[in-house]
Amino acid sequence: MVCVCNATYCDTLDPLVLPDPGTYVKYESSKAGKRLERSQGSFQRSLHAPGTCCGWGRWARPCLCPAITPMSLPADLVLTLDTAQRYQKVKGFGGSITDAAAINILSLPAAAQDHLLRSYFSEEGLEYNLIRLPMASCDFSLHAYTYDDVPFDYELAHFSLRDEDTKLKASGGLGWGTTCGEAGEGQGGSVLVLHPFILQIPLLHRALAMSKQPLSLYASPWTSPTWMKTSEAFVGKGTLKGQAGDKYHKTWANYFIRFLDEYAKHNVTFWAVTAENEPSAGLINNYPFQCLGFTAEQQRDFIARDLGPALANSSHHNVQLIILDDNRLHLPHWAKVVLENEEAARYVHGIGIHWYLDFIGPIKDTVVPTHELFPNYFILATEACIGAHFWERDVILGCWERGNQYSHSILTNLNHFVAGWTDWNLALDLEGGPNWVKNYVDSPIIVDSSEGIFYKQPMFYHMGHFSKFIPEGSQRVGLMASKESKKTELEYTAFLRPDGAVVVVVLNR
Repeated sequence: MVCVCNATYCDTLDPLVLPDPGTYVKYESSKAGKRLERSQGSFQRSLHAPGTCCGWGRWARPCLCPAITPMSLPADLVLTLDTAQRYQKVKGFGGSITDAAAINILSLPAAAQDHLLRSYFSEEGLEYNLIRLPMASCDFSLHAYTYDDVPFDYELAHFSLRDEDTKLKASGGLGWGTTCGEAGEGQGGSVLVLHPFILQIPLLHRALAMSKQPLSLYASPWTSPTWMKTSEAFVGKGTLKGQAGDKYHKTWANYFIRFLDEYAKHNVTFWAVTAENEPSAGLINNYPFQCLGFTAEQQRDFIARDLGPALANSSHHNVQLIILDDNRLHLPHWAKVVLENEEAARYVHGIGIHWYLDFIGPIKDTVVPTHELFPNYFILATEACIGAHFWERDVILGCWERGNQYSHSILTNLNHFVAGWTDWNLALDLEGGPNWVKNYVDSPIIVDSSEGIFYKQPMFYHMGHFSKFIPEGSQRVGLMASKESKKTELEYTAFLRPDGAVVVVVLNR
């Protein structure tokens, strides 16, 4: 199941209107082809289940029911709400604007670009409110670079949102020069000067303009400049030279501030930064793409002595700091090392988790004890994608099961104190790139620039069952299943929205 969008057509959703008390609105997606299909109804008058939402029993609040796969369930399957039970509040849902995502979006005709961005950020789309940006390059770039590759520039005098010079092959039809730069002449190929920030910043402004709600941006670095690293290379095992408090660590902390400064000059401000993307990756021999290694102890000391004070003493002191940003397998150990240290903990606001090793790190053994130990720090799922494992195909257009995997992960996280969920690339090409080390993966939107079209995949619609209906500030509430319900494969969660409506999301795999 895919929806094909182009410059003249793309499916849309009507702006959300809350139902009257005693009624519900249901949005359903299914493998058979339903895509957030809207229907409505009234609750039964029976008092069989007085706290029940979504067409079973009776409920006094407006109720939104984003159901995934058919909801024609027997009457004895009952989900009962208990809004007196209150859990975590939601930060939000979204995806990442990598160099690859920006390149793919801007490869489309202007009208199709608008359709794609509106599909994610506007009222007629999924209403994403989180955007993650790599701080300089990652594997989903055309090559490796940082914002200051001039050796031993401890003052960061050469720091700039760097130009990326790349030769691209023209493929006929829409040329790159029509969307993001001046292409050279000739049919066989063209040379285009790409500025990654020139790709990303206009997209951010366009997304901000389309959204009726504030967007929360957060940035993550993959690597420092190589002259700061023990390996003196972008890839492979390597940490910062020296130790916390020295000139290398101070310069790397100031690099964060300069990044925030430079984006602010373009009227882009950030809600948060993560201390490092997957810090464990830089501790692995021969790691294949950009990384920077930290142990939990090294991250603790870097935050306490360098990054924390740098943020606190800058004009960006309101920017929140997220630790870990790595597989949840490292919890609760990582959180205990950093947050049991008062010097470091006072600068930290949240904990970021990735999903890639969830199958060997059960959530009840990792996230739950972390929340119990540190309930005042939010936990946010900061990266996920399908196709990253060697046994997975990269792109499978229309794969419903991949949508199920997204919903299952989001529901599991939300039901265990996680405050939101961030997808990886907003858009990739048919190969699952571009990616300079060929680490291709899948994405909710796949772009075919040669045809000027993009495909919305099941993962896209699954994301919408959460992002469109559970806005920032919503709070998870109790939702209990009848004995008969527990015999099914249903997965579910419930939230009380800031406007007083209740949202129940049900996945029937």
